[in-house]
Amino acid sequence: MANSKSQKTVLLLCGDYTEDYEVMDPFQALLAYGVSIDAVCSGKKAGDICHTAIHQPLGYQTYFESWGHNFNLNATVDEIEMRNMMGLVIPGGWAPECLAMDSFVVDIVMKFSNSQKPNASICHGQLILAAADVVKGCKCTAFPAVGSALIAAGAFWVEPENNAASIVDDNIITGANYGGHPQFIQPFVKALGGIITGADKSILFLCSDFMEDYEVTIPFQSLQALECHPDAVCPKKKAGNTCGTAVHDFEGDQTYSEKQGHLFTLNS
Repeated sequence: MANSKSQKTVLLLCGDYTEDYEVMDPFQALLAYGVSIDAVCSGKKAGDICHTAIHQPLGYQTYFESWGHNFNLNATVDEIEMRNMMGLVIPGGWAPECLAMDSFVVDIVMKFSNSQKPNASICHGQLILAAADVVKGCKCTAFPAVGSALIAAGAFWVEPENNAASIVDDNIITGANYGGHPQFIQPFVKALGGIITGADKSILFLCSDFMEDYEVTIPFQSLQALECHPDAVCPKKKAGNTCGTAVHDFEGDQTYSEKQGHLFTLNS
């Protein structure tokens, strides 16, 4: 699968209203590949939560936003030994608009860039790269609305042709949005010294409406990043149709809460 000679620890920069998939997908995928992750947020500590947001195109002029899962931080940023971190992941969503103005966060990104350690940023996360002034002369992609900020920061802007767009330039890996997580996560794993060995294995996903959001998309994309071929099917539906998903969270009540999740597109 994704094997490396020794366990690596990476830093995941979180914030309130980061995109739901863009924080949990790399978090769980990298853990499954044997990578240790410290998920932190400026101003919060281990055990605190970051609220997430679900963003998806529904035919309007811009994407639709709704409540996502609550993401639990597992580390405190002030206690992190940065020299022990072997890579950095920056999710997108609304959070980067705030984090790009946080001097502490910007300083972390600058230090990672100067150390030449792998730095992976997706969607709106590149706003933080631009604020840290680490993309000058670097080829970058992102959610299209972020392009002007990257250009102003001196990056060579690469317009994403589709959701799967991902660019690797030296130690900086950039992706367009969560639709391209497999193409975004795989080069990060390789940059950490991982070896991808799951190619050409086919896996059947049995789907239905209102399955748990994370429980379908995270394993689906994680397996794609290993070059497996998951076939997602649903009775009475065909390839290209969507299944609605649900977000379930324990929020202090006697049972879990339920919210509408992302739409999941069947590929078989």
